[in-house]
Amino acid sequence: MSLMAVGVVLAAVGGDHLLGEPPNRLHPVALFGRLVAPLDRSWPTPRLAGGIAALSLPLLAAGVVAAAVWIAGQSHPIAGGVVAAGVLFSTISLRLLCATASNVLDQTDTDLAGAREALLALAGRDATTLSADHVRSAAVESAAENLSDGFVAPLVGFVIASVVGGRWLTPGATLAAATAAAAWIKAINTMDSMVGYRTKPVGWAAAKLDDLVMWVPARLTAITISVATLSPDPLLVGRRWAGEPASPNAGWPMATLSAALGVRLDKPGHYTLNAVASLPTTAAGHRGVAIVRRAGWLTTVSAAVIVGV
Repeated sequence: MSLMAVGVVLAAVGGDHLLGEPPNRLHPVALFGRLVAPLDRSWPTPRLAGGIAALSLPLLAAGVVAAAVWIAGQSHPIAGGVVAAGVLFSTISLRLLCATASNVLDQTDTDLAGAREALLALAGRDATTLSADHVRSAAVESAAENLSDGFVAPLVGFVIASVVGGRWLTPGATLAAATAAAAWIKAINTMDSMVGYRTKPVGWAAAKLDDLVMWVPARLTAITISVATLSPDPLLVGRRWAGEPASPNAGWPMATLSAALGVRLDKPGHYTLNAVASLPTTAAGHRGVAIVRRAGWLTTVSAAVIVGV
């Protein structure tokens, strides 16, 4: 199982690096989003409906994934590994994250309107009145937060289930459980991104579940960002601001990256990280993207080593 799990991790991340995102019409996350979309309407008891959906839909996704990996593995272990790698590949995103953030940063110097529009792919906020400095800040913030949500978290789920399952389950069952764990985490985060807003009572349960599931990945991401700078200082300094955002988790990777770059990250009306510094320049933003990319690769190596032991 160990060598198979290592191969799955490396194949999934390698596929993301070489191929990027699958086409939207075929993307499993987009397909899951179609299951979630009908939830976003008026309900007589929105919290009850949302709670049932938050518990059942991610479990449904995880169950389908577990069954697919298990059935493929029964025909041949390599087939199970291929299916697992394909699923894990669909739950992570590093190449597109870095490319999108870099594109936003570049456009702030040449086409502010275009930068504001491109930012929507990263951050769910109204960018129509943001200055170039604040667009760059949002791009850096989102790169750090999405590293946690869209890359580290699914890998953490895969690793934890691999280690725990390896003690109690057969190799095939362990691989199925590990891949299902990654899919379950991705499904929860997808639900939160779609309905987990204070203005949508139906998303209350999804938001709370996301807060719980992302607690460990957010802090591990902060550690990895600091390691990527070859210094403990970003983590030690940034943790002082980690509680500024309303989210119990998002502040950790964002504050650590803010400290690493020595810049202020500011969402007007919501939070300010490192208030005494200046907002990021384009060059500083690109340094931030480079750190995020290195942190992603460090996470990959760490995951491969842990599941391979």
